Amino acid sequence: MLHEIVHAVEHTFEECIVLIPILFITYVIMEWLEHRAKDKSLNMIRFSGKLGPLAGGLVGIIPQCGFSGAAASFYTAHSITLGTLIAVFMATSDEMLPILISAALEPAMITKILIVKCAAGVVCGYLVDILYKRRPKIEPNHIHDFCEQEHCECEKGIFGSAVKHTISVFVLIFIVSIAAHMLVHFAEAHNIILADSIWNHPVFGHFLAGIVGLIPNCAASVLLTELYVTGVIDIGIMMTGLFVNAGIGLLVLFKVNHHMKENFSIMGILYILGVLAGIVTGFIL
Repeated sequence: MLHEIVHAVEHTFEECIVLIPILFITYVIMEWLEHRAKDKSLNMIRFSGKLGPLAGGLVGIIPQCGFSGAAASFYTAHSITLGTLIAVFMATSDEMLPILISAALEPAMITKILIVKCAAGVVCGYLVDILYKRRPKIEPNHIHDFCEQEHCECEKGIFGSAVKHTISVFVLIFIVSIAAHMLVHFAEAHNIILADSIWNHPVFGHFLAGIVGLIPNCAASVLLTELYVTGVIDIGIMMTGLFVNAGIGLLVLFKVNHHMKENFSIMGILYILGVLAGIVTGFIL
């Protein structure tokens, strides 16, 4: 058993070490975009009116879960609709994009995944607004971005933030990859087809991925994306978990919105829509 663990660690390290420069370059670009376009993007969500879900879906696909935290704050202050909040939550990609790029997935497939995440967020956002009409009241005060609670210390600059992101995500990928290798080895040793029996079950797999997606941390998106990249789950099940996963959005929502019943309702809506959208996506991609 110890020999298997050591072998898994060595093999995983060899696979993951080459990801560091790719992750770093990706995060440098992301941090630069965030510093240059962050306020404009958030203001676009806040003052978009009936175009809120569309703006939310477009901004949500930017790989920075801080937007979902900001959207949760805007919703709590009645500055955006519930549909806009759902659009941002479902479109949020968090750590998915860097991992897909690091895994050398075809650019065409990555583009399709981003388009589907955005489209699903927009469609579900407008559907929620049609069914649940809560007119937003624009507040004059700027709502602070809560992403600093979870992510980079922006005052350290673009490169400092990129280094912190790269290290934290690399560690997560490394740990998740070791776990995935051990699971696969265990399944093979005990003649268990893990993907078919658990994750890729036509119903249970989506519900399980949705539950994982509710974890308010980038670890969930790392796990789901890694399972897809390594072939453990199919793209529909991965998308289910990523639709439900909203970065730190739910965490911020539960912190700033004191209406707990409403928060749990929003979480339930996100989960149901995420599972349904993931099932549909499985037939499309």
